[in-house]
Amino acid sequence: MGNTTSSALSKEILEDLKLSTKFTENEISQWYENFQKQCPTGRITPEEFEQIYTRFFPESDAKSYARHVFRSFDTNDDGTLDFKEYIIALHMTSTGKTTRKLEWAFSLFDVDKNGYINKTEVTEICQAIFKLIPKEEQCKLPADENTPEKRANKLWSYFEKKDNERLAEGEFIKGVIENENAMRLIHYEPLKQ
Repeated sequence: MGNTTSSALSKEILEDLKLSTKFTENEISQWYENFQKQCPTGRITPEEFEQIYTRFFPESDAKSYARHVFRSFDTNDDGTLDFKEYIIALHMTSTGKTTRKLEWAFSLFDVDKNGYINKTEVTEICQAIFKLIPKEEQCKLPADENTPEKRANKLWSYFEKKDNERLAEGEFIKGVIENENAMRLIHYEPLKQ
């Protein structure tokens, strides 16, 4: 019969993932095998995704951030992640080019999925990101970043928009690329020890 994985994972999806991610057939097949073991239904629910995220941030409250990340990865809006959505998400957040990562970051901040970001959405995501930061690290943050609201205000200021204006994807990407601090504020990285 040949490769057993190809019978479970359609050749069409395999080829599509190879093209869109640059992962090898072997890597995709191994991930598919693991995905099937972890998710026998072939889908990840928001609750399962939250559990996965919580393992990465045991000292923090990762639930709200995980919900936003899940929403941004659920491209067909069916309330679950299938293998293809999972692999594309893995690629975009780990090995993708900066522009691709920023396209994903834009979709994370675009809470209502209308193609634009407003200050309210920036504040909502900054609140979720802030919850990822352990309490002992929060007290070490600069004074203009030590609350979610201050972080949101600082980030929004880099885009030179009024509070009631909105931001398109291209403006978001350009603003983040042109400002190292904006790049740092759109995600959380644990402090280096």
